[in-house]
Amino acid sequence: SGGGLNRFELRAPFDGVVVEKHLAVGEAVQETTQVFTISDLRSVWAEMRVAASDLPAVRVGEKATVRATAFDSSATGEVAYVGALIGQETRTAPARITLPNPEGVWRPGLFVNVELTASMQQAALAVASSAIQRLDQQQAVVFVPVPGGFRAQPVRVGRADAKATEVLEGLKPGQPYVAEGSFVLKAELGKASAEHTH
Repeated sequence: SGGGLNRFELRAPFDGVVVEKHLAVGEAVQETTQVFTISDLRSVWAEMRVAASDLPAVRVGEKATVRATAFDSSATGEVAYVGALIGQETRTAPARITLPNPEGVWRPGLFVNVELTASMQQAALAVASSAIQRLDQQQAVVFVPVPGGFRAQPVRVGRADAKATEVLEGLKPGQPYVAEGSFVLKAELGKASAEHTH
């Protein structure tokens, strides 16, 4: 109580800024009534949607640059969260970048562009991601040249991005393989197996 019977002091549990007011003059309030929304804007989240194909490259702790679309400002933050579920309609997963906001430049609702650079990692053996094809039971294969044509070589794959896929087993370093157009060979293989079943 601040002296008068109708004046009360409300204390927030943390330092912040009032971003919403939920009451009007003369409105009766109870202990459970929400009267203000307070946010600590010294640190904010930039939310983004990540396509399923890009998820292997988006990891917690990766650095990201966030740029405002409404004015000339940018900041560097870290990926703090990557959602585990992919939306059925959008085919994307949510991710958040934590940004320091000491001057209050970044405000909730602001549209931003996010640039994310995945960290470089060494792989003992990698092939072009376009070379990896999946056969029955989702077995990963790479087509390799053999006398008279090509053979589907089963491989065990590891980390991958849009350009390269790590091969853990099934290929030797320096071994030739089909990088572009491997889906055509897969289609021919499927056609040939269908003809054998008739």
